[in-house]
Amino acid sequence: SKDVLDRYYQCAKKFNFSVIVRITSDNPLIDPEIVDEVINKFVNLKCDYMSTEHPRTYPLGFAVEVFNFESIERSWEEAKLPSEREHVTPYLIKNKDLFKYSNYLYDKDLSHIRCTVDTDDDFKLIERIISKIDIRPIHLKDVLTLLSKEPSLLEINRHIKHDGYERSLKEDEEFLKNNNHEKNN
Repeated sequence: SKDVLDRYYQCAKKFNFSVIVRITSDNPLIDPEIVDEVINKFVNLKCDYMSTEHPRTYPLGFAVEVFNFESIERSWEEAKLPSEREHVTPYLIKNKDLFKYSNYLYDKDLSHIRCTVDTDDDFKLIERIISKIDIRPIHLKDVLTLLSKEPSLLEINRHIKHDGYERSLKEDEEFLKNNNHEKNN
């Protein structure tokens, strides 16, 4: 099922989680220091939702989202579009007025750097980064140091467009078309 929102909600409900941290498996370089910083700011600001993504200033592949149970429950109840169900948090992002929302920004815009794994070329870049950095866990600062010394690494996957969510938006169009068709018949 593409209803990942339902999976998040059911898991949070079953285990009685009050706060949920979302990091995705296509981001193997996730930085635990950034995760901790986002969680701490989320708690201190008493947010419903906090993210590194809207707008994104971190490289693609370092995304952290934190939300409370109430906001995921409301999303689960109200989100209807396929993109909102598959990608978990679009309902929260599109309805900022309904939630206490905050964004976690890096001090400069690194959003042009792609450190996620969607394609073979993405995998090649991540493999090179991991092989060239001996420290574990690898932190964003380590990746940036490497890329400043070897900027040609960024050419490996520069041509790739990030389109997972855009693909889901096309599914939304079909969903809305079908729903309108059913209502009119």
